[in-house]
Amino acid sequence: MGNYLKKGFLLGLGAAVSGKEKLEQKLKELVDKNELTQDEAKSMMDNFIEKGDSKKQEWSVKQKKQAQKMAKEMGIATAEELDELRRRIHALELKLSDKEVIEE
Repeated sequence: MGNYLKKGFLLGLGAAVSGKEKLEQKLKELVDKNELTQDEAKSMMDNFIEKGDSKKQEWSVKQKKQAQKMAKEMGIATAEELDELRRRIHALELKLSDKEVIEE
């Protein structure tokens, strides 16, 4: 499953890079023909990059959720679950040490 995610991600990344290069080329042509100003072209490119960053974050969240789902199905504890257990153990140790002090 992880291999499919990796291939999908790389395919998307390749398409994005190719798309960015084609967009840069097209914007340059439009600027050269005076159909767009340099500022308009820059604004369009910034918008393209911003959308790419947004999708990257979306993919990251989906990948994390998928990894957590797989870990749960395999019976592997997540970092958050381990941290919660550590907190609970620490609280119990404090209660035991307080009880031992009272009994002495």
